[in-house]
Amino acid sequence: MSTFLSHVGRFSARFRWVVVIAWLVVFAALIGVFAIGSSSGSGDTAETSIPDSAASLALERMNDEFPAAASTGASLQLVFAPENGDVTDVATAAEIEAFLADAANLPGVQAVTDPLDAAQPYISEDLTLAVSTITYGDLSADQQIEYYDAALALQENAPPALGVELGGNLVPLGAPEPGIGEGVGVLVAFLVLALTFGSLLAAGANLLIAAFGVGVGLMGILAFGSIVPISDNSIILAAMLGLAVGIDYSLFILSRFRNELRGGRSVDDAIARATGTAGTAVVFAGLTVIVALVALLVANLSFITEMGMAAAFGVLIAVLLALTLLPALMRFLGVRALSRKQRKALERGELWNEGQKQKRGIMRGWGSVVVNRPFISLLTGVLVLVVVALPLLSMKTAFNVPGGADPASTERAAYNLVLDEFGGVQSPLIVLAEGDDVASSTATIESDLAALDGVQRVIPAELSADGTFARIIVIPEGGPIDDSTKDIVHSVRDNADAQPGVHLEVTGETAIGIDQDAQLMEALIKYIIVIVVISIILLIVLFRSLLIPVIATLGFLLSVGASFGASVAVFQWGWLDPLIAAPQGDPMLSLLPLLLVGVLFGLAMDYQVFLVSRIQEMHRKGMDPKAAIREGFARSGPVLVAAATIMIVVFAGFATSTFAIGASIAFGLMVGVAADAFIVRLVLMPALLSLLGKAAWYLPKWLDRILPDVDVEGHSLDAKEKNEEKEPILVG
Repeated sequence: MSTFLSHVGRFSARFRWVVVIAWLVVFAALIGVFAIGSSSGSGDTAETSIPDSAASLALERMNDEFPAAASTGASLQLVFAPENGDVTDVATAAEIEAFLADAANLPGVQAVTDPLDAAQPYISEDLTLAVSTITYGDLSADQQIEYYDAALALQENAPPALGVELGGNLVPLGAPEPGIGEGVGVLVAFLVLALTFGSLLAAGANLLIAAFGVGVGLMGILAFGSIVPISDNSIILAAMLGLAVGIDYSLFILSRFRNELRGGRSVDDAIARATGTAGTAVVFAGLTVIVALVALLVANLSFITEMGMAAAFGVLIAVLLALTLLPALMRFLGVRALSRKQRKALERGELWNEGQKQKRGIMRGWGSVVVNRPFISLLTGVLVLVVVALPLLSMKTAFNVPGGADPASTERAAYNLVLDEFGGVQSPLIVLAEGDDVASSTATIESDLAALDGVQRVIPAELSADGTFARIIVIPEGGPIDDSTKDIVHSVRDNADAQPGVHLEVTGETAIGIDQDAQLMEALIKYIIVIVVISIILLIVLFRSLLIPVIATLGFLLSVGASFGASVAVFQWGWLDPLIAAPQGDPMLSLLPLLLVGVLFGLAMDYQVFLVSRIQEMHRKGMDPKAAIREGFARSGPVLVAAATIMIVVFAGFATSTFAIGASIAFGLMVGVAADAFIVRLVLMPALLSLLGKAAWYLPKWLDRILPDVDVEGHSLDAKEKNEEKEPILVG
C-alpha cells in the first residue's frame, strides 16, 4: 500500500493544479445538486423508523380497531397554579376565564377547553391546579413555529399571580445556529498547529484542508438530504468528526513531510515518502473509523444508521483530501512548510536523520518514566479511569425526555405540575385486550390492572365495533421513564394470557418509548461485541501481534467507561451546570452511548496506530522493547499530543452549544479522547508493552504467513530506493 500511496502523493504534487481544480469542481457540483434538490421541494423532515416492537405492533392494531382514538392535530396545555392556591376563588377564576378568552384568539387555535367547567372539570383535588387544552389541528412547519411563538408570548405576558405555564411544544426539536464556542475551538486548534509546526503557513494549510473537507462532506450530505431527508443530528456529528479527523490526518502526513525535508529529500520525494508512510497509517486509521461508524447498522435503527453513514462519509472525504489535496498544497509550500530555524539548518547542510537517537525532550522523558516504573504507571492510570467511570453505575437512559429537553423551560414546569397532581395522565399506558371473551372479561381485567403497583387509576374499557377488542387506559403514578411505569408494562406482558380467552398488549407512546430504550441498550451490547472483534482483527493485521490488539481494545473500553461516567456526572447529575450551556439534569438519551462507542472506537484506533506503529518500527530495527518504546514516544508522542489536543478543543467548542444532543455528544467525545490519548495510549499502553517485553510482539508463524503486510513503515519504499541506487548506469 505504501508504494501505491507514494505514487498518489507524487502524482498529486506534480499535477497540483489539476487536483485543486478537480476538488473545487466536486465541491461546486455538490452545491449544485443541493440547490436543485432544495428548489424541487423535496421532503424536509427525516422520519425515524425503528424495528417493530410489541408496543408499536399493538398500536397499529389499536388504530385499525379504534380509528377515532388515533391522535390528530397538534395541541398545547395551559397550566394554572395561582399564588393564592385556589383556582376556584372568584377573582382567580375570573382572571383564568379572561386569559382563556385571549388564548382562544391566538392564531390557528380551533378550541380551548375550560378547566373550571362543572360538566368537565380539569382541576386537582386540592384546587391548586387547573389545566386547559388548546387544540390546533394539523399544522405546517411554518405554522408550528408561528403559532407556538404566539402561545409562548401569551404565557410570558400572563399575570404573575396566575402562575401560568405552557405545556407541550408544537415545534420539532432541531439544532440551533452554531455558537461562539465552535469558532473558539477552531482558533485554538490553529494555535496548537502553529506551535507544533513553528510555521503559520503549515498550520494554515493543515487547517485549510480540514475546513475544506468539512465543507465538501457537509455539502455531500446536504445534497443527499435534499433528495432524501436527513436529521440535524447527522449533520452535527459529521461536521464535528470531519473537522477533528481532518485536522489530525493532515497533521500526521504534514509532520512526516517536514521530517523528510529536514532529512535532505527533495520536495517531491518528501511528499511521496510522507504520503506512502504516514498516508498508509491515515488510510488504516480512517478505515477503522469508517468501519466503526458503518457498523452502527447492527443497531437496526434508521436514524442511528443515518448518523453513522453521514459521519463515515465525512471521514472518507477527510482521508481522500489528506492523500490528494494535501500533497498538492505541500508542493506549493515546499520548504516553507518548515520553521525558519529548520530552514536555516537545512541551508547549512544540517540534516535530520530519521534513524538517529532523539534528543532528550518532554515526550522522551515521559516515555522513560513510564518504562522505568510500569507497575505504578499502570495502576495509577487504571485507577484514574475507573474513578471517572464510576458515575456510569447510576446511568439512566431514555429515548425521549418527557416534558422537553430543558429542565428550566415552561414546558417542563407545566409537565411536572401536572405529573405531581394528576400522576402520569400525560403519558398513559394503553392496554389492548383481544379475544372472543373480551366483553365479559373487561371488569376483571380492569380490576387486575388497578391492583398493579404504580397504577393510579384505570379508565373503563372501550369496546370495538365487533366486540373482540377492548381499549383500556391505565394512568400510572409516575412519568414515562420512571421505573414504576416500566414495571407496569412488564407486569402486564408477563400476565398477558392470565385471563382465559383474552390476550393483553401494552401500547401508547410511553410503552413504545420504553421498548425503544430497551432496543437501543440491546443494540449497544451487540455493537460493542462487533467492534471489539473488528478491533482485534484489524490490529492483528497491522501490528502482527496477538497481545497488543487485546491490550488496545481493553484500553478503549476503559476510555469509553470514562466518557460515559463523565457524561452522567455532567448531563444527568448537573455537575457543570454553570459552565455547560446545554440543559442538564436529564437522563442520557438512549442513542448517545451507541454514538460515543462508535466514534471513540475509531479515534482510539487512530491513536493506537500512530503511536504503536512507531514503536513497532523501532523494534523491527533491532532495538530492545524498552528502547523502542522510548524512541517511539520521542518521534510520535509530540504529534499525538498535538492531535489529541486539537480533538479536545474542537469537541470542547461544540460542547458549549445550547443544543443538548450536540453538546452531550461533543462532551462525551472530549472526555473520551482525553482519557484514551493521555492515559490509555501514553500511560497504559507503554507500561504494558514494557512489562510484556518481546512477548508483546508474539505472533504464531502460521498466522504470520497468511496475514497481509500493511507496511506502515514503508519497507517497500526503502527496498525500491536501494534497487534504484544499485541499478547500473549504461553509457552509450
